[in-house]
Amino acid sequence: MKTLEISGFNRTELGKKSSKELRKSLNVPCVIYGGKENIHFYTHENNFKNLIYTPDAHLVILKIEGKEYNVVLKDIQFHPVSDKILHVDFTEVAADKPVTIGIPIKVSGDSAGVKAGGKLRIRRRSLLVKGLSKDIPEYLPIDITELKIHESIKVGDLSYDNIELLDPKKSMVLAIATSRVAQKTPEELEAETAAAAAAAAAAAPAEGASEE
Repeated sequence: MKTLEISGFNRTELGKKSSKELRKSLNVPCVIYGGKENIHFYTHENNFKNLIYTPDAHLVILKIEGKEYNVVLKDIQFHPVSDKILHVDFTEVAADKPVTIGIPIKVSGDSAGVKAGGKLRIRRRSLLVKGLSKDIPEYLPIDITELKIHESIKVGDLSYDNIELLDPKKSMVLAIATSRVAQKTPEELEAETAAAAAAAAAAAPAEGASEE
């Protein structure tokens, strides 16, 4: 995973009033879960730009008044109208304990179905995985080279070293859907085009023939 550093400050007061004052000064109330005790802190909203507004998963190093915590993003609360960040939860990561996190997929290969005129439909841009932090990849590669029209890849079709996929095995990840010209293979389409051309030529008056 990619690594990102964020600096923050311990909260001396908790509650709605304190959180409201923090947000007025463009700070975001946060909590770290998963350790010996929950840690309440705050940091400026600009520090989340490279963490939240990106498809990449990150291991975050939180530096809070001289102490460091290795964490991953757990949950974010947004304002329903302005979309401003209201609150962020993190989970502390230990080297010997598995972590659960969403990891983006990365599609590769030229699908046989797409070449035949089909359309690639991606249903899930990321998958929930569980594993030790050292084993969590930046992305989950999916090769679609052999995928034909009407074929799909589900969570149960995928596997990766040292990590567990937590989404339901029957959940669709991606599929090659039918388009208007994707009902037949390229060879069939070529044969139909040739037959149509031959029929048109046969129906046309022979060159130089006199009309009655």
